[in-house]
Amino acid sequence: MQHKEIADNAKNLKELGLKATGPRLKILEMFQKKTSNGTDRHMSAEEVYKELVDAGEDVGLATVYRVLAQFASAGILIRRNFEHGTALFELDDGHHHDHLICVMCGKVVEFIDEEVEKRQFEIAQKHGYSLVDHSMALYGVCPACRDKNKK
Repeated sequence: MQHKEIADNAKNLKELGLKATGPRLKILEMFQKKTSNGTDRHMSAEEVYKELVDAGEDVGLATVYRVLAQFASAGILIRRNFEHGTALFELDDGHHHDHLICVMCGKVVEFIDEEVEKRQFEIAQKHGYSLVDHSMALYGVCPACRDKNKK
């Protein structure tokens, strides 16, 4: 991460009332990189911790949990609680999307479908609701897990 980006992150954290500590900056940087390079941007606390340890960072799991909770409270991250039980976090980039989740490996795929969005709005209206938000998760078996089971 470039020096300017680190400075911007530190400033943004301070504006949200969070001190720009090393672990906070590293965790924010990790989510920003995953979002910008298009890799799987949904991570559990344990995955964040493992990635930090693998990078040689001296941080405890309790610190990771605390930072993720603070980031979720501040609106930096979104906490997703899918059916498999482990909370996953993703950077809140302000864009709505829904999720496909593999019930075997836990892989999460984001998707946007305007027809689905339109139908959800229509269904809410039909029942007299004024839709303000929604979250949709579809569960299935991803192609990689289906292929493994065929062998």
